Amino acid sequence: MNPSELYQPPLMPHLLVEGLNRYNDEPCLYLGDTVASYKDVRESTSQMVQALQSQGLGVGSRVAIISANRPEVLSNIAAMQLTGCIGTPLHPLGALDDHIYILEAAEIEALVFDPSVFSEIAGALKARFPDLKLLGFGPNEVGEDYMALAAQFEPEPLEVPDIGPESLASVNFTGGTTGKPKGVMSPHRVSAYMTQVQLAEWEFPEEVRMLFATPLSHAAAAFFVPILQKGGAFYVMQGFDIDEFYNMVKEHQITCTFLVPVMLYFIMDSPRATDGSMDSMETIFYGASPMSPARLQEGLEKWGQIFYQCFGQSECPMVISNMSRKDHDLAKPERLSSAGRPTPWVQLALLDQDGNRVPEGEPGEICVRGPLVMAGYKDMPEQTAEAFEGNWLHTGDVGKFDDEGFLYIVDRTKDMIVTGGFNVFPREVEDVLATHDAVGQVVVVGVPDEQWGEAVKAVIVLKPGAEAGDALENELQALVKEKKGSVQSPKSIDFVAGIPLTPVGKPDKKAVKAQYWEGTDRSVG
Repeated sequence: MNPSELYQPPLMPHLLVEGLNRYNDEPCLYLGDTVASYKDVRESTSQMVQALQSQGLGVGSRVAIISANRPEVLSNIAAMQLTGCIGTPLHPLGALDDHIYILEAAEIEALVFDPSVFSEIAGALKARFPDLKLLGFGPNEVGEDYMALAAQFEPEPLEVPDIGPESLASVNFTGGTTGKPKGVMSPHRVSAYMTQVQLAEWEFPEEVRMLFATPLSHAAAAFFVPILQKGGAFYVMQGFDIDEFYNMVKEHQITCTFLVPVMLYFIMDSPRATDGSMDSMETIFYGASPMSPARLQEGLEKWGQIFYQCFGQSECPMVISNMSRKDHDLAKPERLSSAGRPTPWVQLALLDQDGNRVPEGEPGEICVRGPLVMAGYKDMPEQTAEAFEGNWLHTGDVGKFDDEGFLYIVDRTKDMIVTGGFNVFPREVEDVLATHDAVGQVVVVGVPDEQWGEAVKAVIVLKPGAEAGDALENELQALVKEKKGSVQSPKSIDFVAGIPLTPVGKPDKKAVKAQYWEGTDRSVG
C-alpha cells in the first residue's frame, strides 16, 4: 500500500479533466467570433499537451506566457496543468526589463506568446536568453508555431500528470509595490483548496455565463475549474471597453463577472449604468484592491445586492475572507468597509509586533495559516523566513474585527505615513475623500516634508464633469479634517487623468510615490 497515492486528494489537473469531460456540445468559450464547445476545448487541450511534450516540456518545466485575450489561452492554461509545467504569467503591459527580471528569477525554459502583439518582445527575450524555447499562437518569425505544431497531433483522452500536492503549479510574481518583485511558489495544494472554497462558498449563479474583462492569463486560471464544474461558459473581452462591456452583458445575458475596483468605477460612471443593461447580472465578484465604501454604496443603489467580495493575496490567493451578497447591506453602511468574514479553510489571527494576538477590537497584522498558503518565495530564503515568522504567513495588512466577526482592513503596514510623529493610514483618508461627489478614484501617499518628515498627499481622478481647482482642493481638505482630523487632512492634492496600476489591477502606490521621492535619500518602500 502507498498511502500517498491511496489518500491523494484531487488536484487541479484531476478537476480539469473531470470538468472538460463532463460536457460535449455545450458552449464553453465565447471570444470575438469564436464559439468553442466543451469538446472543442477538450480536443485543443489534448493537442497542445502533446505539442508541449514534443518540445521536451513536462512535469517541472518552467513556462511563461504573455498574450492578449484569445481563444488559445484557455486551452493552454489547461495544457500547462496537464503536462505538469510550472506556469508564470507575464503581464501584457509590463516593460521588457520587468520580463527579463522574471524570466531570469523564475529560470524560465519556454515562453508561450501571442505573435500578433508580442513578437518583438519574444524576440528580445530570445536574444537575452538564447536557450529560451518560443511557442507562438500562430505563424511567427522568432519561434515555433505552437498551433501548427499542435495540429499535427490527433486528440487523445486527457490524462493527469504524475504530481503531488506539493508539486509546484505556478510561480507568480508580486506586483512589486513594496520593492523587488518576489516569485510566489504555489503548489497544486493551493489551487485545489482554493477551488474547494470557491465551489463551497462563492455565490455563482445557477446558470454561469461569466464575463472576463481582465487578462485571461491571470484571471481565468482562478475561475477555470469552478466554471467547468458548473457547466458554465466563459465570455471574454479582447480588451476592457466600457460600452463593449455593457453590450456583451446585454447581448449574452451575462450572469456574473469579476472586476477590480477601478474597472467598477468606470462602469458605474457610465450613463448606461441604469439603462437596464445590467438586469441579467446576478453576481459581481470583486477584489485585488480595496474598494471605496462610498463607491460600493453607489453600486448597490444602482444594481442591488449583487456584489461578492473576495480578499486574498498572491501568497494566499483570493479566499482569506469573503463577503456575501446579502452582507452588502445598505442598512449597515459601516459594513461596506469590511472584507467580510474569514473563510473556514484558513486560520486567521491579528498579531502584534511580538507575534501575540491583539486584544479584541484592536488592530493587528493579518496573519494566516493553512493549506492555502504558498510554499515560499523562489530563491529568497530570508524573505520567506520573514513572511513565515512564528509559523504564520504575515500578510503585511493591518486589520481589526468588529463584534460580529467581520474583518476590516485598516491598511498595508508599509503604506502607513508617519507625519510629525503621528501615524496616518492612507486607506482611512481615501475612504473619506471617496465620499465626495467629484471623486472618481483616489490614492493617498506620504511625500517628503522638511518639517514633518512626511506629508499626506492625495492623488485624485475626478468623475466626468467635475472641475479641478483651488476651491475643490480646499473643500476636500476640509472634508477630511472634519471627518478624521487635521493630521489626516491632505496637505496637498494633485488632480490627474489616471492612476498607474499593478499587473493585477491594484493602484500602484510605489509608482505614484516614486515621482515625489525622486532625488531624495530615502527609497520608496
